[in-house]
Amino acid sequence: MTPGALFDISPPVSPGLGVWPGDTPPSREVLLDISRGDSVTLSTLRSTVHAGAHADAPSHYGLHGQTIDQRSLSLYLGHCQVVRVSVPRGSRVGRRHLETPIRAPRVLFATGTYSDPEQFSEDFVALEPGLVDWLATEGVCLVGIDTPSVDLFDDAELLAHRRCLAHDMAILEHLVLRDVPEGEYELIALPLRLVGFDASPVRAVLRTLPGGV
Repeated sequence: MTPGALFDISPPVSPGLGVWPGDTPPSREVLLDISRGDSVTLSTLRSTVHAGAHADAPSHYGLHGQTIDQRSLSLYLGHCQVVRVSVPRGSRVGRRHLETPIRAPRVLFATGTYSDPEQFSEDFVALEPGLVDWLATEGVCLVGIDTPSVDLFDDAELLAHRRCLAHDMAILEHLVLRDVPEGEYELIALPLRLVGFDASPVRAVLRTLPGGV
């Protein structure tokens, strides 16, 4: 694979994007339009900040957690590993499901249980709290997953989120990893500097390394 090649791991953000039930889907209001004779085209975006590929802030799941503008950008940029796992729908990924050693401080889990970003489904795979604890001992500073959440749909206690909070581990959710081979990459997934917000959409990409994958 060519060093420096990019994998775009972000789903398209459009009004058709599936969002968590009760959340705000993306919409666009066109205020000015060149095709109508205006000098510029100008739009307003209305959306949940958890739309598509996004970075959760600790304030999303912790009372006194940092907001997304307070997070270090270094968490979302750097050496990363994509790990494929095979577990039943509606279950959690544990350490026992890993078939490859962890070699990077940022780990993205490809579960293959959320294939259509426009169709929200509730039976996606999440992470075991114990896996988060173990990843922290391995020096992992960020976890990502190709589902809407690191926790199961009906987990009101947010067990995996809370373990990420305990270890100050960053979270990326709703990634698209279907076409990404297992291996090591450079992750680039910088959140917007949204002051006081509990998350931010990201344009998440993976860049191949020399001799990587």
